[in-house]
Amino acid sequence: MDERQLRILRELGELGSVTAVAEALLVTPSAISQQLRLLQRAIPVPLTERQGRRLVLTDAGQALAGAAVEVETALARARHAVEGFVERPEGEVSVAAFHSAATAFFPLLLRALAGPGRPVPRLVDEDVPQEDFPRLTREYDIVLAHRLDHAPPWPNTVATTTLLREPLDVAMPADHPLAAKRRVTPRDVADEPWITVHDGFPVLAVIEAVAAAAGRRLHLAHRINEFAVVAEVVAAGGGIALMPRWTMRRHPALVLRPLSGVQARRHIDALYRPERTARTAVRTVLTELGGAARSIQNREGDGGATP
Repeated sequence: MDERQLRILRELGELGSVTAVAEALLVTPSAISQQLRLLQRAIPVPLTERQGRRLVLTDAGQALAGAAVEVETALARARHAVEGFVERPEGEVSVAAFHSAATAFFPLLLRALAGPGRPVPRLVDEDVPQEDFPRLTREYDIVLAHRLDHAPPWPNTVATTTLLREPLDVAMPADHPLAAKRRVTPRDVADEPWITVHDGFPVLAVIEAVAAAAGRRLHLAHRINEFAVVAEVVAAGGGIALMPRWTMRRHPALVLRPLSGVQARRHIDALYRPERTARTAVRTVLTELGGAARSIQNREGDGGATP
């Protein structure tokens, strides 16, 4: 077996089809199939099996794919050592983030990395459904992703550093009758029109929990992913919404009220492939992201939310 075959097996475990792996690695499906056959000849037990039209890994295949992560990490470290690349403090580091995290983290990161001899960040916004964040680590050194407190953890194919555990509060106009309350409950907000995200995005699960706790369906008046747009629609009287407490800039016409009775908190995590941290520059950026997270959480004031 060789490194290329192990990587193909690892990608197959994540993507689930030879065609998808071929597209990700920019080769033909027949080339992928040939490498899988060569790898199988070296292993005495089956590595893959058919489930309908999908090709999935057997238990042995999953074990080998897990070991492939360690192999790739070790080989990456060896190559970087030979090239003198590992210890270079400078160099480009790509960072992708969903919109509200990008708004909060990117300016702080740029300021922290300004000056000679520092990593050069290449920043990209990526607003994708929750399950797609791990796949972005193929394209970027670091991916800022979010998931709810009670959501399943990220897959073990990526490493994770938690940056924030951020409350999600109910945003409403400052003159809304509920703004007089210190906290609101699912029953308080169940009859209000809601502005929420599209299907597949983490915040929607909290909306569903509010409906379950209130014992009734909520009126989802508008579907908008971008929190800055949501804030303007709330301010214009279009409804109420869940909004992050720390990573969104304050809107002068809105207040945030904590939500009781349901879990309403999200993790903002840095995801990356373990071999990426062989580079000093990537480790430096991760450290600075941690510092940015502390700055975000400790900003004076809380955007109108009552602790």
